[in-house]
Amino acid sequence: MTPGPRNLITDVAGLRVGNAEDAVLKSGCTVLVGAAPFVASVAVMGGAPGTRETDLLAPDKLAPAVDALVLSGGSAFGLAAAQGVMDALAEQGRGFAVGPARVPIVPAAILFDLLNGGDKDWTPNPYPALGRTALAHATEEFALGTAGAGTGATTAMLKGGLGSASLTLGDVTVGALVAANPVGSVTTPGDRHFWAAPFELDGEFGGLGPDPAPRQTDLSHSRKLSALASGANTTLAIVATDARLTKAQAQRMATAAHDGIARAIVPAHTPMDGDLVFAAATGAVEMTSPDWQMIEICHAAATCLSRAIARAIFHATPAPGDTLPCWSQGGAR
Repeated sequence: MTPGPRNLITDVAGLRVGNAEDAVLKSGCTVLVGAAPFVASVAVMGGAPGTRETDLLAPDKLAPAVDALVLSGGSAFGLAAAQGVMDALAEQGRGFAVGPARVPIVPAAILFDLLNGGDKDWTPNPYPALGRTALAHATEEFALGTAGAGTGATTAMLKGGLGSASLTLGDVTVGALVAANPVGSVTTPGDRHFWAAPFELDGEFGGLGPDPAPRQTDLSHSRKLSALASGANTTLAIVATDARLTKAQAQRMATAAHDGIARAIVPAHTPMDGDLVFAAATGAVEMTSPDWQMIEICHAAATCLSRAIARAIFHATPAPGDTLPCWSQGGAR
């Protein structure tokens, strides 16, 4: 398995990603949109999720495909970003046909970034406009780090961010997109070596390799754990493939991809995280050996997600008023 040409989720042909952010707000949103509607599902393993339209993604529910997926900051206020995306897609004539009407299907999930030093005294809610802007900017190339839904993200000791990665499996491509804002740490004690280091390819997040120090699993270095009661966290992800999957297979890919969160963040899936993985399948490639290929696709999704999480933190950049340092600044203050 090797990365795709961009090492981004948009190596899955037909998908585009758009970011929009507000530096004063220290927040933003990210939109994944397809050239055509795509099969989607979801797996939620965090204890504090915030979502819109995710019930439709269960395998037994009616909607056969969605038009876009939205990841947003802003806590519950950020769910309104999906409304901006939905309105813009409706203006383009896209959506699920119900007689003469068309209803764009835009599931969304949010992370908590209300305590990151940004100006939250807004009127009106800025997220519908951010969603519309992100959709308008959707392209195959997009920024990582302090961008989109990762603009105001934080981790236990470092600034969080937006990350992406991909892998090719013969004719099939798999990719991941993540807004990493966890309670836990993405780095080992000392904040230089990533937990995801065993999965790194081509020095994509610094090339330092695994931490040579003995593995430590205590949480004493996780400064933000003292704020657990605020519920101020979440890792939001999308894993995608061009393989033709059913909704049930897409849900299995999303579930398996949570292994990628657990390998890259310590601790993961806490009661105060809203950890969630969407799955998207464009269906362009017919699987010739479905049972074995599903094993490969699920493994690749988890691996891509671990790498994407580390890349999110690796690419984060400092901004005025930040409450935590960036990895590029040498670690925790």
